[in-house]
Amino acid sequence: MRYSRMLIPTQKETPQDATLPSHMLMIRGGYIRPLAAGTFTYLPLGIRTLHKVTEIVRQEMVRSGAEELLMPALQPLSIWQETGRDEIFGPVLFRFDDRRGRSLALGTTHEEVITDIARSYLRSYRQLPLNLFQIQTKFRDEERPRGGLIRTREFIMKDAYSFDRDEAGLDASYQAMYQAYSRIFSRCGLDYVPVEADSGAIGGSVSHEFMVPSPHGEDSMVTCGSCGYAANVERCELPAMEEIPAGTAAVEEVETPGTTTIEQVSSFLKVSPDRLLKTLIYTAGEKIVLALVRGDHELNEAKLARAVGAPIEMADGPLVEKISGAAVGFAGPVGMNDRGAFMVADNAVKAMADFVTGANKNDAHLLNVNRERDFAPDVYADIRAAGEGDACPRCGGALSFVRAIEVGHVFKLGTRYSEMMNAGFLDDAGKNRPFVMGCYGIGVSRIPAAAIETHHDEKGIVWPITIAPFEVLLIPTNPTDQALMQHAEALYSGLLENGVDVLLDDRDERAGVKFNDAELIGVPVRITVGPRGIKNGVFELKLRDGSMESEIPLAEGVAAVSRIRNELVDRLSKA
Repeated sequence: MRYSRMLIPTQKETPQDATLPSHMLMIRGGYIRPLAAGTFTYLPLGIRTLHKVTEIVRQEMVRSGAEELLMPALQPLSIWQETGRDEIFGPVLFRFDDRRGRSLALGTTHEEVITDIARSYLRSYRQLPLNLFQIQTKFRDEERPRGGLIRTREFIMKDAYSFDRDEAGLDASYQAMYQAYSRIFSRCGLDYVPVEADSGAIGGSVSHEFMVPSPHGEDSMVTCGSCGYAANVERCELPAMEEIPAGTAAVEEVETPGTTTIEQVSSFLKVSPDRLLKTLIYTAGEKIVLALVRGDHELNEAKLARAVGAPIEMADGPLVEKISGAAVGFAGPVGMNDRGAFMVADNAVKAMADFVTGANKNDAHLLNVNRERDFAPDVYADIRAAGEGDACPRCGGALSFVRAIEVGHVFKLGTRYSEMMNAGFLDDAGKNRPFVMGCYGIGVSRIPAAAIETHHDEKGIVWPITIAPFEVLLIPTNPTDQALMQHAEALYSGLLENGVDVLLDDRDERAGVKFNDAELIGVPVRITVGPRGIKNGVFELKLRDGSMESEIPLAEGVAAVSRIRNELVDRLSKA
């Protein structure tokens, strides 16, 4: 391609609403253009990079044995109602009625649609295992889209779905996808970390996220430097503390005017936060849920939802007052068993005695409260968020936190969808059984942004060669110099014939402008054709990442550049 014939609207100014490096550089480099909150146009450079990513994903999915199809983005709401996920996704799911009054939704994901396909066409165990995938635009009505392509309302995703006859088959399908994902992210030049994860609204028993560590990541992962344990912060397990006997001191009510926070109560009563018990009130449908955690700990809502077995929503102020009889900040567990609340206590509560709780009365707290004697949790569970320095659940080492970007997620769904949607097959004994399913997603349009977050400098993007819009940028410093252009054109034609993806900057611009644009758009290999080099019989070669800068004899230009390009590609393919 010739630069002069492409739309590459680079700009010097940083967009005011862009906060992440990938967002700023993709706009400045002419890769994307925002249209509305969370929606972007992919300009020519952007779509070339997106196609490079898509092709890597497609190749590895086919290599793993998956078959490609394409499902509708527009779906009848009724298919979501079969599984109840119309309520689980809530306002994130775009919904509307067509002109005939039929309720529709834009697909955020396709578990229901693929399960409907399976129940329509798969009859026998002889047709299993089967893995179907698509690469398609998805829609989510994000409340606060941000970070450019990191969190959008319209995005491109690869989702795959496996169907097996039993858990052993699912294990094999899951492992095949896990390995395919590892190859995909390595080929895209991402330094990824697989972590144990929460399944969220997708559901299932086991899941892993593939995370790219980045200081600008919107997620957190927890890691252990001693044993290598890694988990999403929502999933991180915490070892149980040693249980201690309950206390025997009598409960005492004390006035605590205006103390609605742990810090205020701790200071007022001169009691350390780990002697306080927080009572947080949620709803799960019609059920009232009380979550109990130690005062110096934070609640993990994803863990609480797993313990309850249903989606949860935090109660607002009026509902808290209606349930507890007091304003926010004074709720407590004592007496709540008689009010029909479902009480979930964190495991650490077993290691507490004679603690302080809200009195379910404004401006009052209770001293010397003890579990079982004064209230009885319906269940104890690990529902607290991990903290810096907490003990690793595998080896006991200290946990640390790392910001990261999620680029992929794999789930073991089991029979959740197949049972709810009556999707099954006949086994070798003629008995009907539900499909054992897996689900595997990759944020295709998020991969370029994640790559930029970890591959950039103060001048611009530093693309991994496999997903760069072009592999080589050829810059003749003076396109009006006929002799110079003959050498540039010969090198350009030779590289194209060798299968190298090359961009010729044939613009009538100053060399400094071209070099600045080259740094900004981030093409990995830059070849400069200048009068001094031609006089000395060489081209000047420079890698964008700064790892190489050399001169290449004119006669060896095509072969040398092709070799370097192949070495860079092979390095990522073998990572």
